[in-house]
Amino acid sequence: MKYLEFYNALKNFTVFSLNDIRRVEQIFYRPRLIEWQKKGYIKKLTRGYYIFSDAWVDEGVLFEISNKIYSPSYVSLQMAFSYYGLIPESVYGITAVATRRTYQFQTPLAKFIYRTIKTGMFFGYDLVEHRGKYFKMASLEKAFIDHLYLNPSICAKEDYEGMRINRESFRQHIDKRLIQKYALQSGQKGLLERVKLLLEYMSHA
Repeated sequence: MKYLEFYNALKNFTVFSLNDIRRVEQIFYRPRLIEWQKKGYIKKLTRGYYIFSDAWVDEGVLFEISNKIYSPSYVSLQMAFSYYGLIPESVYGITAVATRRTYQFQTPLAKFIYRTIKTGMFFGYDLVEHRGKYFKMASLEKAFIDHLYLNPSICAKEDYEGMRINRESFRQHIDKRLIQKYALQSGQKGLLERVKLLLEYMSHA
């Protein structure tokens, strides 16, 4: 397969894998990928995943890549807080949760960080449309549930202050019933209690 044929076959993929390539050409000469990397046509993100060098990459594309290279997963935690405008600082790396083991990838585009949640906690995300494609992003409420679930030491006023959450934005956008429903759905009584404390803390100016 010549590069132009390869490009035309996969140009609509934000990120493509060896499996994607082999669906186009079953017997693909794998050393071509190394050749095309050296020529600057494609970039290797992590084992088995690539992107075209001329691809337009913005935050939404990074979220889509995050979903793709470690699946099943969805963007959550600090990255979700930033996405919803609840924290003042930028976030280092694309943070996500997955049902697979905790892992991280350092790629030419960004660092992708994954934290493990149990299968029963894999809910509460939305499919967000971006330039004709979609990525999975935790709802605001589920991002807080994930954060508290993965950080059981957060259980006091000082801990909530350390999260640096904009209280006004929190009160404006959070659905209290939904976050409590998600906490109850987790099956962890302690998590439900910590969510109640979080809501009490955020309700005071």
